[in-house]
Amino acid sequence: VNVGLFDQYFRIAGPSADHVVACLTRDSYSTHAFIQHLMTVLSLLARTPSPEPAEKDFYSEFGRKNTGKMENYEVIHSSRVKFIYPNDEEIGDLTFVVTEKMASLSNLQSLNILLYVLGFQVNTIDGMPQENTSLQSKTLILTSSALFLFSEDYISYPLPDFAKEPPKKDKYQLTDGRRIRDLDRVLMGYQPYPQALTFVFDDVQNEDLMQNLTLDHFGETLNSPTRDSRRDIDGSGEVQWYIFIPSADCREKLISLLARQWEILCGRELPLELTG
Repeated sequence: VNVGLFDQYFRIAGPSADHVVACLTRDSYSTHAFIQHLMTVLSLLARTPSPEPAEKDFYSEFGRKNTGKMENYEVIHSSRVKFIYPNDEEIGDLTFVVTEKMASLSNLQSLNILLYVLGFQVNTIDGMPQENTSLQSKTLILTSSALFLFSEDYISYPLPDFAKEPPKKDKYQLTDGRRIRDLDRVLMGYQPYPQALTFVFDDVQNEDLMQNLTLDHFGETLNSPTRDSRRDIDGSGEVQWYIFIPSADCREKLISLLARQWEILCGRELPLELTG
């Protein structure tokens, strides 16, 4: 059992590719509750008493059982099932990926990842979300100076034991990225997803963070026509992200952290607008 960054998802892997299930809870509390229930069931199947009371903090236990592998912390349950948690190196790898995308910025300050959250990007028609529109799973990353959207491979990484070769695609594929100081306002309450957030950026032509990115191992250039779906049709010079974050806790934390960084960078409060 592999648990993802910040307990946003987990993956259960068996002896082959046909026995892999990835569950994106997008909520740390749900992930933790499922893991606890799973361990209880495994204990019953192993016909051994639970190794610890239900109220004991599981996270403090796994932190003391590092198996020595550099990639992850591991806990071996009494049923011999491994529960693997990411360590600081995975955060370091993610920081490196984001830093590469910001390398072309002038006066780049030290990068700090403030929030990692799983959500959905709402597809739009003529610049507006529709009732029957599709949702695309995305990873949203907030740093001290920018917002990023990634498509993340939750199934192939980390490599399962049965894997004979690495996946053809990297774990993180950049979708878009914008500087916080280019954020104009945040809209809340758009139908048909009342919990969705709309980030409205000024599309600064000569200073756009993504203008300086070229084709690399993350895939197609971000200046390709595929980005037009996130632009206003009326040519107002704005770029809008429609992001649906199911977890109320994650959503509130994102708004709070983003508002704080925006005030630090722009010197005033972030405009938050409620919409019908």
